[in-house]
Amino acid sequence: MSDNINQPANQTNNQKNVQSLTQPLTHDDIRNFEPPTHCLDGKTILVTGAGDGIGRVAALTYARYGATVLLLGRTSSKLEYVYDEIESLGGKQPAMLPMNLEGATYAEMQQLERLIDKEVGQLDGILHNAGVLGQLTPLEMYDVDTFAQVMKVNFTATFMLTQALLPLLKDADHGSIVFTSSTVGTHPRAFWGAYALSKQAVEGMSDIFTQETQNTTNLRFNCVNPGGTRTNMRAHAYPGENPMSLKTPEDIMAGYVCLMSDASVGVRGQVVELQPKD
Repeated sequence: MSDNINQPANQTNNQKNVQSLTQPLTHDDIRNFEPPTHCLDGKTILVTGAGDGIGRVAALTYARYGATVLLLGRTSSKLEYVYDEIESLGGKQPAMLPMNLEGATYAEMQQLERLIDKEVGQLDGILHNAGVLGQLTPLEMYDVDTFAQVMKVNFTATFMLTQALLPLLKDADHGSIVFTSSTVGTHPRAFWGAYALSKQAVEGMSDIFTQETQNTTNLRFNCVNPGGTRTNMRAHAYPGENPMSLKTPEDIMAGYVCLMSDASVGVRGQVVELQPKD
């Protein structure tokens, strides 16, 4: 990690003062957000599942708007590729944090918190993007080991990492934690099994964290539902679907940037659908 991370700029502080006087954004505002060029300057954002798909594009986008990005994922070679992409676009030097969330212990996550504190000195946001699909099958036939794997990666590890990093996030002026949900998390659907249940649990966790922290901290917890997006997970879930009919991760980045920027300071406990159905 670099030890010469830029400190928050004066314009970022001015933006915070302006936003504190405004009303919370609507979901339409979030979806249609037009990010100012330097709206993430001075922020350090951790992205899980940063090696590909939405996580990769979010990491690149955050860097493009001025953030220092911490890349967390299980495959070092993929993180290295994203690291190089960020450097090639002139972004602030990122950091790679290889971690397999399925097997990671809470002690390892606490160690990660200490490492970030020592090497970077701040953490302003987390995008919990990492996830696995599991099986699409009736619950009565669901493999229990696969069920445990999906719940660990999508929910339990997400909770553990959030809790471990809370001390740093509480020190941020406006810490933002963004969880990834799904339509089947908000509206459970037959045959989606552990994936749907894990996303239901994530939405509940975001709600509880919001209730417990909204009167005592500046933290904000929200969920984002990306909707049908052109990713490998979507292709596995819908093998007969034409991927060209779907939006790309780049197409939905406005909401991801908004929820990390100070424009969304008043937004708490929301589940924001980035592609709502009419």
